[in-house]
Amino acid sequence: MQNIVLKQKIFDFNPPLLMAIINATPDSFYSGSRCDNEKKIIEKVEKSLAEGADILDVGGYSTRPNADFVSEKEEIDRICKTLEIIRKNFSDTIISVDTFRSKVAEIAVNQYNIDIINDISGGMLDENMLPTVARLNTPYILMHTRGTPQEMQTLTDYQDLVPDILKYFAEKIEILRNLGFTSDIILDLGFGFAKTTEQNYELLQNLPVFKCFNLPLLVGISRKSMINKVLGITPETALNGTTVLNTIALLKGANILRIHDVKEAAETIKLVETTLRGISKI
Repeated sequence: MQNIVLKQKIFDFNPPLLMAIINATPDSFYSGSRCDNEKKIIEKVEKSLAEGADILDVGGYSTRPNADFVSEKEEIDRICKTLEIIRKNFSDTIISVDTFRSKVAEIAVNQYNIDIINDISGGMLDENMLPTVARLNTPYILMHTRGTPQEMQTLTDYQDLVPDILKYFAEKIEILRNLGFTSDIILDLGFGFAKTTEQNYELLQNLPVFKCFNLPLLVGISRKSMINKVLGITPETALNGTTVLNTIALLKGANILRIHDVKEAAETIKLVETTLRGISKI
């Protein structure tokens, strides 16, 4: 599988990487992830890095189902404030910016030297996004979804779920390469985005199928409704369920886990790696 280069360092995903969620939003679905002032941001980043986070994923627009619309200006203000604080206090940290807007991505790359663009829309919500990504040539997380956060849960009617998403990725990768994009692509199946609970579990079961692209796979299932609806719980009590599904994702080949709880995810990786490769390899 393809390695990626971040901060002039080669990552081979052995072991898998941890991406810690840093939400510069007041309305993210999990209240424990919200960082709305400098003190909280610094504390969250310090804790995440100390517990083993490899990447910080900074977002300024909640993309949970039925999330409130956020203007481009407001998203830029939130992102810039947070990135300014992180770069000032943790200058060498690997950072991704979670945005579907080309202007936000461009500002984050040019002004704050972010390392990854994490686009939940696959370029569908901003016609300038993929051309901008190609021009910036910054590693790109290509996620599958349909529609906007406000409407995506009404768009779950697939002809054949797994083949449809395979086709989506193949087409998007081809577009990027034809635009001249030569940097790294990471694939995200978009758990919880334009998918029913049953479809989320079907994708998790079929995660190895997506290895056909020879690209890293990111799995983001932390505290999501696919856990909560099955167990009848809330995001606040979904840590155990998250650990169970992260374990399954790792066993099926996930290369990056996007998570709220770094310590627990790091322990999960260590135990899975010990099981698969033996104690002498850890």
